[in-house]
Amino acid sequence: MAIGPRPLSSALLLGLIPVASWFILRPLLEPSPSIPALYSSFGFSIFAFLATIYIVPALGPTFIKANLKGRDLLKTYDTPIPESLGLACASIYILSLILFIPFAFSTPIREHANVKKPHEGITVAEFPHYQLSVYLSSLLSLLMATILGFLDDVFDIRWRHKLPIPIIASIPLLMVYYAERGNTNVVVPLPLRFIFGTLVNLGPLYYLYMSLLSTFATNSINILAGINGSEVSQALIIALSVIVNDLMYLPWPLDFRIPLHLLGNKTELEVGGVWSAGMAYGSRELVERHLFSLYFMLPLVAVCIGFLYHNWYPARAFPGDTLCYVTGMAFAVVGIQAHFSKTLLLFFMPQIFNFILSCPQLFGLVPCPRHRVPRFDASTNLLHPSKALLPVPPSRLTTLVLHLFSALGLTELTVHPITGIILEANNLTILNFFLLRLGPMNEKNLVKVLICSQVAGSMLGFCIRYGLAYLVYDGDRR
Repeated sequence: MAIGPRPLSSALLLGLIPVASWFILRPLLEPSPSIPALYSSFGFSIFAFLATIYIVPALGPTFIKANLKGRDLLKTYDTPIPESLGLACASIYILSLILFIPFAFSTPIREHANVKKPHEGITVAEFPHYQLSVYLSSLLSLLMATILGFLDDVFDIRWRHKLPIPIIASIPLLMVYYAERGNTNVVVPLPLRFIFGTLVNLGPLYYLYMSLLSTFATNSINILAGINGSEVSQALIIALSVIVNDLMYLPWPLDFRIPLHLLGNKTELEVGGVWSAGMAYGSRELVERHLFSLYFMLPLVAVCIGFLYHNWYPARAFPGDTLCYVTGMAFAVVGIQAHFSKTLLLFFMPQIFNFILSCPQLFGLVPCPRHRVPRFDASTNLLHPSKALLPVPPSRLTTLVLHLFSALGLTELTVHPITGIILEANNLTILNFFLLRLGPMNEKNLVKVLICSQVAGSMLGFCIRYGLAYLVYDGDRR
């Protein structure tokens, strides 16, 4: 069975190019909008979407010719599918961010050009060098993540070696954070303040935390993979969640209130209003942080939507590890540089669950095969939980962990009827867990279940962040 590329309409290209051009040029027209760079960012994002949706199928044959191809393990056909096309997505994403640099700093550039020198003395217009260094270091980290991800695709690096790779890509971020004397204090939760006080300076441990954040954000998406659309849909929903969180801090002409008393909070959450309103409450620094996050998330969403069109079941293109590395590093960039890493982690709830569930296999307690994808039944076109065989009797610790997971309904064990020794267990992934609890289903329905869990996790994250955070933190926790 041959599978060809998905059809593309020329009307899409002809219709969106004028729209994208208008958004990019809108800041040059009078009256100038209050946040001109946001318009340009949206315009570049539309161009990134168009580039992705048209370039990915065009590069497919080239990647196959270069032997960057693979077989879809959960299909009956053997048609080669181009792999590592996350490289094309990453290139488009980073190129859009580079082209956006003059627009991101258009306001200070314009102010610098309009400065009138007095007859005596020198007037120096202040340029935001710190913001520029943050932006460029973020781009450098994304470029390093792209290179390392593509090397992983080509050389098939083992898990124990690939786990620390994102730490290397995060070095530019950490160096700029250190050079600008970034804050390393953390607010202690209320129940622990009688021991540690209100603030604790973590010092070097805070940099370790940030480097581990980049490692987790990158690899947590990578290990929750194996079915069509899984990696890119995770990144898309997390990016959309970050965008919603960012929009709550921007000043809008209209405002509205969210009744948090329904969640037990005594206050109301007001979003929007005049420039000094919104959840930033007049803090220009907060607005700039979340604008920075938006500038990185909008083109990421556009690229993910464009690639999802080709990666959706049945997939015409595979992302490879490159896309996982770049998207994970993009989330680490905005979480670190915009200072909302704890909020970011709330949007990774399915990934955290999958990581905890996978730990016995990732750390060698249970055998970990190269692919832990569900088992495909070609006769019914349904997926079943795949098994991990235990060729030798497991240790006491492994036996204890597996029996605990089995008691919690996280896995299913096959034991020897006489000795009681564990012979096999389900591969410990959230996909196999869904199949265990919900029953066999086809691949398309399984990725829909994964998407629903990701959306539910983000909704729960918002409830915890803005409805329940007051239980462990006092004051204004913005």
